[in-house]
Amino acid sequence: MKLPKAIAERVQLVLDALPLQQAMAQLVVKHGASRELKTLVESTIASPELSSNEALCAGLWLYVDELDRSHVISQGIEDATGSYWHGIMHRREGDFSNSHYWFHRVGNHPAMKKIDGYDAHRFIDEVEGQHVNSPAALIDLQRREWVALFEWCAEHSGK
Repeated sequence: MKLPKAIAERVQLVLDALPLQQAMAQLVVKHGASRELKTLVESTIASPELSSNEALCAGLWLYVDELDRSHVISQGIEDATGSYWHGIMHRREGDFSNSHYWFHRVGNHPAMKKIDGYDAHRFIDEVEGQHVNSPAALIDLQRREWVALFEWCAEHSGK
């Protein structure tokens, strides 16, 4: 991932504990993070580099499948980025119509341009239709979507 050095250093422990190739393996989340992983994320987001960026905090909670914690944060971010995290969270909880609602509020977020072949609404529909089988292509897209938005949030941190 391409992250500013200070942010990369802070999130590295989370990424080491849960590598991207293992993260977000559920399209619709049935089980959240372990106690150890939750504690690690809590200490990570307490750092000054992250605590001041709610979007990064919402993203980290989604990374470890803690939807409720991400939801509390994303619903308080009243811009397209907050709506984007919010829409992802609802898709991952299986509330597909609500996910569509939030993605309508997102519009065309700049992070979307970094994801080849990405259409948020088509992705929601594909997840709704295929999540039981957890197709590898959709899980890969979910990870690429997260990386693109997290990198964008890190790049625009403090701006």
